[in-house]
Amino acid sequence: MLYAIIAEDKPGGLEHRLAVRPTHLEHLKTLGDQLVFAGPFLDANEKPCGSLMVIDAPSHAEAEALAARDPFVAQGVFARYEVKRWNWGINNPTGR
Repeated sequence: MLYAIIAEDKPGGLEHRLAVRPTHLEHLKTLGDQLVFAGPFLDANEKPCGSLMVIDAPSHAEAEALAARDPFVAQGVFARYEVKRWNWGINNPTGR
């Protein structure tokens, strides 16, 4: 099942995000095929201000646990995040 992790950075947190980013990227590499896609939201100045990640997980509980392990969550980059069941309805290259 696919889940979207939708996150908003803490205000004024760009430097902290950039400091944690290498650890975050290493974490994403460990997810393998479980990570469908990911990337930052950008503000009016083209600077990261949040994130969107789509993961494949067997349950909502596992998706929540996976999100909680992300260094951006664990190290306080995000002001808030939510995990929602998501259906890739249009232009889905895998058919999942």
